[in-house]
Amino acid sequence: MSANDEPVLEVEDLRTHFHTPRGAVRAVDGVSLRLVAGETLGLVGESGSGKSVLGRTLMGLVASDARTTVTGAVRVAGRSVHEMSPRERRRLWGPQVAMVFQDPMTSLNPVRTIGAHLTDPLRLHVRLGRKEAANRAVELLDRVGIPDPKRRLRQYPHELSGGMRQRVMIAVALSCDPAVLVADEPTTALDVTVQKQILDLVAELAAERRMATILISHDLGAIEGRTDRVAVMYAGRVVERAATLDLFATPHHPYAEALIASVPELTNPPHTLLRAIEGQPPDMANPPAGCRFAPRCARRTDRCVDEEPLLVAAGSGHRAVACHLPVGLTEEAV
Repeated sequence: MSANDEPVLEVEDLRTHFHTPRGAVRAVDGVSLRLVAGETLGLVGESGSGKSVLGRTLMGLVASDARTTVTGAVRVAGRSVHEMSPRERRRLWGPQVAMVFQDPMTSLNPVRTIGAHLTDPLRLHVRLGRKEAANRAVELLDRVGIPDPKRRLRQYPHELSGGMRQRVMIAVALSCDPAVLVADEPTTALDVTVQKQILDLVAELAAERRMATILISHDLGAIEGRTDRVAVMYAGRVVERAATLDLFATPHHPYAEALIASVPELTNPPHTLLRAIEGQPPDMANPPAGCRFAPRCARRTDRCVDEEPLLVAAGSGHRAVACHLPVGLTEEAV
């Protein structure tokens, strides 16, 4: 990514807080990102780290109301998503930014055909006629690897397998050639062979169309081979950001190091115990005062418990880490 590249997606100090009887749950708490055309960013972290809420907030699907507060800025091609009216936001979805959701069975309308899911956005955003939209829908289903696409247009979501429903979701997301694609755990509940096919398909289509892509996943294997950069999230915040190869070779945040160490190696002898991260993620309605990973970190000091670390440049390249005692770096390097 060149410093001169014009970003298609900019996120600045984004915060999404849900108000509950126990207080504000800080699901996303000060995230900043920048993507250019053709770049793929991996977003990783444990369940509950804020990845999916971040993705939905980027889309403008989480808006401020009596129970939710969204602050910060999200700009797609220079336009602020959260300053748009609901009507303007609907025009944004499809041609500018699209999302592949975790569970296609709950994301696809069960009483509408696959054809309706595909042709409606084409007729609304691309202004195609009925016949043109149907032909384009067949092309999209064929492109994502669904056999007999003409017949599938007349079928309903429950008539397709999980892998085929996920392919339909990808076809819907790509139907209007978006500039930004947010893929939120696109292989959830699929078997391993179908997972690889889906992830390879997303990567291939993103490269072909030069889309800026955010791939949200807890599967580090999927992230390692299919992204340019990685942002590691913990307790609503990005704790490390780096080029993918750099992060997996030399993680600097203890949490990133622990995540990578927890991945089983094929070369391990039988019955090797998996490494686990001790403890539990913090209560986001009452997070720790200092580093949110400190209660689970073997490297913590009194400073970690008392003082919150900022995400700052670390080491070489465009790396950043939020840690007082980063792994493999001297204090002068941070």
